[in-house]
Amino acid sequence: METIFLLTNLLVMPFWALMIAVPRWSATRRLMASPWIVAPIALCYALLVTPQLPALVAELSALSLDSLAEALGTPAGTTTVWAHMLALDLFAGRWIFLDGRQRQINVWLSGALLFATLMAGPLGLLLYLIVRQWSGSTPAKGAASS
Repeated sequence: METIFLLTNLLVMPFWALMIAVPRWSATRRLMASPWIVAPIALCYALLVTPQLPALVAELSALSLDSLAEALGTPAGTTTVWAHMLALDLFAGRWIFLDGRQRQINVWLSGALLFATLMAGPLGLLLYLIVRQWSGSTPAKGAASS
């Protein structure tokens, strides 16, 4: 399970590195244009969660803090939830990257917000939404709407 856990990180870190370190590079823009960058980690999550679905459905039907803590307290449970978080954080990070470019939000500020999203998912997203609202920026002329 340790190997799979490490693999999940390897599936997403190159994309985060590109968005944060070289946001203006043409290869970064080209890769981030596709929502399919999330597919490898989403597939990994699907492969991890599918064998656990019967037990997971039973757990969720009587969800409690104790039962959730017990399920997450295993290497398989932790790795599965980790893959879930990585997939959704990458999806949110990609949106922040694209939306920030469309709204011409400073790339270094966007990079800091992307790092916050990588490290603390929803907090980084919330901070980006605040900056997005506060900046009053609108999508650049000719940019696709978000």
